[in-house]
Amino acid sequence: MRRSSAREAQTEPLAALVAVVVVATALALYAGAFESNLPGAVERDHAEAAVDRVERAVTVGGVARPDRLGETLDRGPAGYQLNATLAVGNDTERAGPQAPETADTATRRVSVRVDAARVAPGRLEVRIWM
Repeated sequence: MRRSSAREAQTEPLAALVAVVVVATALALYAGAFESNLPGAVERDHAEAAVDRVERAVTVGGVARPDRLGETLDRGPAGYQLNATLAVGNDTERAGPQAPETADTATRRVSVRVDAARVAPGRLEVRIWM
């Protein structure tokens, strides 16, 4: 019995090559469309980064000094406003413009120098907004 390519369902090499190119092109187009519909990069939490920088600016030897709070207004990200608040007991020191309700906020517990011989627990709060 004689064999023929028509009976065994073989295909021509050129047709197979064209089919592979078409499938590869379709996959590339699908991947491109899928990638363009992915959500963008998540915006960082600017307040957390700013409170780190403010804390480093107001602390000396691990103890926050309220008199250094005014030097922290340039510690926020570019294009943002910053308000820093240092609270110890009933005393509160603030630096910067009043923050709106929608500002991103981050807080830290810090040790605060109350006077030359006393350190008390306090709270550093940083608010960031555009």
